[in-house]
Amino acid sequence: MCRQLCSGVRVSDQHADDPTAGWVPRGIDVSVPSVARMYDYYLGGKDNFQSDREASDQLAAAAPGTQALAINNRRYLQRAVRVLARDYGVKQFLDHGSGLPTQDNVHQIAQSVHPEARVVYIDNDPIVLAHGRALLADNATTTVITADMRDTDGVMGNPDVTRLIDFDQPVAALFVSVLHCIPDTDDPGGLLRRVVERLAPGSFVVVSHLVAEDDEVRERLSDFMLTATGGNWGRVRTAKEVAAFITEAGLEPLEPGLGEASAWRPDGVDAAVQETTEWIEFGGVARKP
Repeated sequence: MCRQLCSGVRVSDQHADDPTAGWVPRGIDVSVPSVARMYDYYLGGKDNFQSDREASDQLAAAAPGTQALAINNRRYLQRAVRVLARDYGVKQFLDHGSGLPTQDNVHQIAQSVHPEARVVYIDNDPIVLAHGRALLADNATTTVITADMRDTDGVMGNPDVTRLIDFDQPVAALFVSVLHCIPDTDDPGGLLRRVVERLAPGSFVVVSHLVAEDDEVRERLSDFMLTATGGNWGRVRTAKEVAAFITEAGLEPLEPGLGEASAWRPDGVDAAVQETTEWIEFGGVARKP
């Protein structure tokens, strides 16, 4: 999936007939599916609308393993954050395309290991901003900013980022289920390289990306998401393409290397059973030398 709002929802009047419309920032048209809210629906959340649920159900019909894929990807994120905080002493996290808050968020996991850990969530969805600020009102070392993650200068120079993150010290930059939201014309590999250039040696990057090795599957599922989001999406790629993003950024994957997300350092919790493996979340955790 894609945790960040990649659909660029249209500006319109709110839908007063939607019973949950009261929490929507004014001007957001909830009749347009948001991939962030679709992800929320797959994870059993409540911050989604009829359009999101319908699109999610249609996608699950086209690729029956999609809900399990989303659940396993979330568990991968949680494991990666826990391992980096506990085993590598990371105390700073930049979560690109964070999506809507759910249970066991990045800051909750990191701060359970290091209470002083600092976390910045980055998303371009005003709904994410509203929910994030409410969730984090009493947390002085965690914040959420509204920004386009492709604008590296804007993100790194944001006052909330510079207040919380010391780029002279190791940082974990998270790109979990978001790079496939970026079209080739916007160079997702280049985005990764730009961010890595700003990080201190000893920093880490966490990546997962939707991949499929079958040409027809990649085209069919990419077309579905492009249609559902009004053309504001990237594409499903191959594992080789995603691996190249990581190696070209000069990163060194941690053991067990790159692969399917649910296989990265399993913690004994059973993975959700994916009915098909037409597409998977592929990635891993890598270190900047």
